[in-house]
Amino acid sequence: MNQLQADVLVVGGGTGGTAAALQAARRGAKTILVSQWSMLGGMLTSGGVPAPDGNELVAFQTGIWGAFLRELNQRQPGGLDYAWVSFFTYHPKIGANILADWVKAEPNLLWISGQYPLEVVKQENSITEVRFQSYIIKAKIILDATELGDLLELAEIPYRWGWELQTQWQEPSAPLGEFPIIKNTPIQAPTWVFMMQDFGENQIAPEIPAPPIETPELFTNAWKNYGAESFLNYGKLPGERFMINWPIHGNDYDQKLDRLIGSETERLQFWQESFWHSLSFARFIQQQLGRRYGLATGTFPIENRPNFNTNPTILSAFALHPYYRESRRVQGLTTIREQDILPTDKGYTALLPINERGECEAIAIGNYANDHHYTTFEWLVKPKSLRWGGRWTGTPFTIPYRALIPISVNNLFVCEKNISVSHIANGATRLQPVVLGIGQATGMAAALCIEQGIKPHELSVRTLQNALLTDRIAPQAVIPLFNLTPDHPDWLKWQYYYLDHPELYPIDANCPAFGISSYPSPNSQPFSGVFQRQQDQDYTFTLTQGKFTGQTAKLVTLHPEINEQLQNLISPSTLTLYGRFNLSGNWLIVETLNSIQNP
Repeated sequence: MNQLQADVLVVGGGTGGTAAALQAARRGAKTILVSQWSMLGGMLTSGGVPAPDGNELVAFQTGIWGAFLRELNQRQPGGLDYAWVSFFTYHPKIGANILADWVKAEPNLLWISGQYPLEVVKQENSITEVRFQSYIIKAKIILDATELGDLLELAEIPYRWGWELQTQWQEPSAPLGEFPIIKNTPIQAPTWVFMMQDFGENQIAPEIPAPPIETPELFTNAWKNYGAESFLNYGKLPGERFMINWPIHGNDYDQKLDRLIGSETERLQFWQESFWHSLSFARFIQQQLGRRYGLATGTFPIENRPNFNTNPTILSAFALHPYYRESRRVQGLTTIREQDILPTDKGYTALLPINERGECEAIAIGNYANDHHYTTFEWLVKPKSLRWGGRWTGTPFTIPYRALIPISVNNLFVCEKNISVSHIANGATRLQPVVLGIGQATGMAAALCIEQGIKPHELSVRTLQNALLTDRIAPQAVIPLFNLTPDHPDWLKWQYYYLDHPELYPIDANCPAFGISSYPSPNSQPFSGVFQRQQDQDYTFTLTQGKFTGQTAKLVTLHPEINEQLQNLISPSTLTLYGRFNLSGNWLIVETLNSIQNP
């Protein structure tokens, strides 16, 4: 048994854990990152969802999340405009390689893969060591970044699993009482994601084998209201690959979910059933759409994973583990409720989290709508969306520092979907970009605790916010502002201004600053055509030149200054713009407007 010691131990190499380990090491803390899988990144890579949702606007592309997007654009030929579910889709191996390269470049960071926690040792209110199959690791500060909050169970730390009734926190979308359907579905449905490939009109893909339990009747209406092409393009990736993470009569699976927090045998049993369910869906797709489509084998590594009595080649088209939307949720010093993520009355953003000392506690931002997945029923939550840039986006909210700290342990942080959040609010806080932000903030907090020789609850949140805002490699925003991009010269000024004066934070999340001009990205192209406004924040563009002549597309933008220009354009107008065409979504992403001539 190998024995190691560190300042910071991060258990779990998923989205939050990888960001946390990077940030802690970059700040100077001796850090060990232990992952179960050979691919770092969790949801972003090994979990098979390389189509991030939320934080898509340029103003919200900060910190490690923004750096990740920029590096993806450098490494993936042809850009990231393939699917209609996300503005950014990429090959999972490219994403995993970026994270692995970053981790390996840090001299203060040791990465150990192929290990998961078996036991923790506690003294009084602190965890002193974590035991894995081949290692015993001692650390001063420990981070639970596992996919299901496993350290919470091992250390007997109070956590939540399941729904909260409306009487607990008065959440508007919480159930009024207990009833069987929510008892049998305590968390959102996980999905075992897989990749398919278009082999071409004249090619015949290998036949997808039937699993021991085949259930084609469950998928009959999967793409009924979309059509086959739109269904596939939902998660289109480079190389004519398709991410299959489909919630409508698709591969979500939520049978006997309590097995996920039961014994290892029970968890593996759930995995096997979930895998077979997805394999059955893959076979159904091929039988319905033809042998032109097959599994995109070679997408994922096959080592260190159950084989489910399946050919390894088949396995390599499936993610390394299920995509978990929810896990054990720690009982923290504060809990994020649905009210905390909803916009204010007549506003477009949630209130900033203020503690009893009047301090703003925001340490990461998100703007996802609030999305819940269940296979046998639909649960409607209070909407939190607005139209911006020619499309719908989620209203922004922030994560408070104390939601990362358990009530009962002195030296543990959580930094995945296991933060202190209600079941309802988890539908907005669980997405890849916001979890990257949570991870980065937690890693910084852990390193600051080491620097100062203090416990997590003793750390000044303002010290943490300052460190995040001024990080030398990937400064991270803590205040959501629609109209201020991170390259703006006044970005830092207005971040500090609203930390100092949270009561003045504008309900439309726009600060009184002038925008700066955007510049086309390397993948941008010129397009000429006729602009028309259909209604507020709904624009079309009929192309008059090039190979798309005569085609009408939606105009959308992620840039605040372009958003303002589109709102002020006279309709109709003839104009030339620079942007990127997304054929799956039939939209033009506008990066620069010029040569405007009104008819």
